[in-house]
Amino acid sequence: MTGTAKFWEDTPAGVSLAVKAQPGAKRVAIGPVLEAVPVPGWPPARLKIAVAVPPEEGKANAAIIKALAGWLGVKSSAITLVAGQTSREKRFLIMAPVRIPAI
Repeated sequence: MTGTAKFWEDTPAGVSLAVKAQPGAKRVAIGPVLEAVPVPGWPPARLKIAVAVPPEEGKANAAIIKALAGWLGVKSSAITLVAGQTSREKRFLIMAPVRIPAI
């Protein structure tokens, strides 16, 4: 992890997780953690997630959710995209008990 910046925050609704998406990559990869410009309501860092799917019609978003679900050990239905539908900077809400793995 870069410095001590966190890419997630515990909220009353679940865990809010900030992601820097890389659609159209050669393979699926999670990490590293990247420091980010401070934005109100967002954690101070982003977890980089690369997926092989192109950013068309929400397909990359679905692939990111699938990758996050596998990495976190939760069902895909427990993860909701709450910000960044068409942006590379995205925020997801995980509505299940979850422990964030080390990067």
